[in-house]
Amino acid sequence: MVRTHVKHNSLNNDALLREADGLELLRSHIQKQSVRYLRIPKLLAVSSATLTMERVETNTASETQMKHLGTGLAMMHGADHGVFGFSRDNYIGLSVQHNDWSEDWGAFFLEWRLMAQVNMIEEPQIKREFRQVLASGSSRLMDFLNANCQRASLLHGDLWQGNVLFDRSQVWLIDPAVYYGDSEADLAMTEMFGGFGRAFYRSYCAHTPLSQQYERKRDIYNLYHYLNHYNLFGPQYLDACRRGLSVISDL
Repeated sequence: MVRTHVKHNSLNNDALLREADGLELLRSHIQKQSVRYLRIPKLLAVSSATLTMERVETNTASETQMKHLGTGLAMMHGADHGVFGFSRDNYIGLSVQHNDWSEDWGAFFLEWRLMAQVNMIEEPQIKREFRQVLASGSSRLMDFLNANCQRASLLHGDLWQGNVLFDRSQVWLIDPAVYYGDSEADLAMTEMFGGFGRAFYRSYCAHTPLSQQYERKRDIYNLYHYLNHYNLFGPQYLDACRRGLSVISDL
């Protein structure tokens, strides 16, 4: 008998439906790419109110599992979709993640990730400050991202420690915010809240070496998530937002 986990949504939105779509896309892609190191919980039922899936009996990750996560993620990122973005909006945490299709990665990330979050800021002075930085650096930012992106990879989109589970032997991905973009956007987010350990990064990089501009890209890509955290949780994330914007100003 399959043990189940039920996730509830008290908000009047389609977040659980979009989460289910993302999980099924990851499952299909992982199978197509023969990524044997990653698993997705079975979906049993979904509605706007509840998402029922296979329960993962969690355990502490072993070094082997961290290696498998690194190799599996690199393999997942290896296929080129050919176009950036996604077919419909979904969610990043509690926020709507706006999407569209684009052949220009830099333009997509500027408009649909950074500007979309800046436009959500309620404090007029902060919104004006951040808009000015993005406007003045827009051309340099787009050129920089386009020059340092290899392919349109399928991204988990919300890849922090809480969205990777480990049982006694397997590695499981949950709670995605999928879209197609630079693979290093996923890798960047793994570093936001403590990282995944050396075995993970060594394994990923053995399969797919980091770009020479990864450190600057990491700060730019994580700016999206810090802006989202600022919008959701408040001013404790304001300094992190400004640090990310300073990287754009210095391009």
